[in-house]
Amino acid sequence: MARARRSFMVTMGLLLVGFIIIAGVLVYRSSQGKAGGTGADYVIAAMKIPSGAEVVSAVAADGKVTVTYKTGAMTSVRIYDGKTGEMIREIPILSE
Repeated sequence: MARARRSFMVTMGLLLVGFIIIAGVLVYRSSQGKAGGTGADYVIAAMKIPSGAEVVSAVAADGKVTVTYKTGAMTSVRIYDGKTGEMIREIPILSE
């Protein structure tokens, strides 16, 4: 019986140490300033695309929002600043 009690105490001790380590890692990660990609780079409320255009894709990366859209047979890419919503560049896609 003493051996079973000792084995149980060792197992519970290891489990408790594991939980303490996990809690410490979570507190450390949450206390870091900008850990990973937060949404703080993107406060844009609206973007303007031509009326009647169909959005093909929208990607947010590096503080910019890239929108690919189709207007009839024409496909274009617009790059917007994620904070101000200002259009940085428009790139028409031409077929060869």
